[in-house]
Amino acid sequence: MVSPEPRTAPSSSMTVRVKRVREERRDDDGTRVLVDRLWPRGLAKADADHDAWLRDVAPSPELRRWFGHDPARYDEFARRYRAELEAEPAASALATLRDTAGPLTLLTATRDTEHSHARVLAEVLRAGST
Repeated sequence: MVSPEPRTAPSSSMTVRVKRVREERRDDDGTRVLVDRLWPRGLAKADADHDAWLRDVAPSPELRRWFGHDPARYDEFARRYRAELEAEPAASALATLRDTAGPLTLLTATRDTEHSHARVLAEVLRAGST
């Protein structure tokens, strides 16, 4: 795994985007980090245009199964996921993302990015706290 480039000074408002992992890189993507716990089905590692894979920042398998990508459970999922981000190993992975220089693009295989852990993670990073 390649570590994201460290920032020289902490920023309270990061530029953070969420994209599907199969979307092509754009010049303004900055560092592209896959934030899913499992490698995306049907995508060869050699074909993934990403700079790092931080699986420890993803929701726990138990939380992911409970959520089941059900939009009706999203608010409770987001609350539980934020709590998970405060504990190890997620907290260290989150710190790594916070130390990334320049723009950050969070990549996920999830189809519904509006109701995804990547969206919650982007909000946490932009806010500077869980």
